[in-house]
Amino acid sequence: MNAESPAPAKVETATVGGGCFWCVEGCYLLVPGVIKVTSGYAGGPVDNPTYEQVCGGATGHAEVVQVTFDPEKISYAKVIELFWQAHDPTQVNRQGNDVGTQYRSVIFYESDEQKKIAEQSKVEAQKELSKPIATEISPLKKFCVAENYHQDYFKNNQGNPYCQFVVRPKVDKFKKTLAKEAK
Repeated sequence: MNAESPAPAKVETATVGGGCFWCVEGCYLLVPGVIKVTSGYAGGPVDNPTYEQVCGGATGHAEVVQVTFDPEKISYAKVIELFWQAHDPTQVNRQGNDVGTQYRSVIFYESDEQKKIAEQSKVEAQKELSKPIATEISPLKKFCVAENYHQDYFKNNQGNPYCQFVVRPKVDKFKKTLAKEAK
């Protein structure tokens, strides 16, 4: 959202995990109607885990992003529909070379309505895929914001090899998806 735009009267959030949060964040920052994307952790019982703890795999948390959006410009259903394009939901506890439960595909819902939308979206997405979707759909108990250096990581670290060889191809593919939808 630019500085001249008035703040929307109402905002909503969607919390999703699709592998490394840098990749998913980089994708959602391109979506019209998305106000902010915050990298963090969810799904585990440890209060305020660190990146190192989550990467160790013992906290039960997934790397996730919390997408804050203007429901007048984009619906929760659309945010979730785009989720299936931002990663490979058929991989179990991994995305590419990033392996572990912290990289699982997950949608954390905040209401019965969000749960219903996520479950229906999963059914629709499965129709387009030959392998079964591995995405878990669970209630959001707590979202823990990741360390500051993880926020806007792709945007701020274009020269990083991981960003060049892992994040950029996913973001570029996602841009093509958005361009097709805009037509």
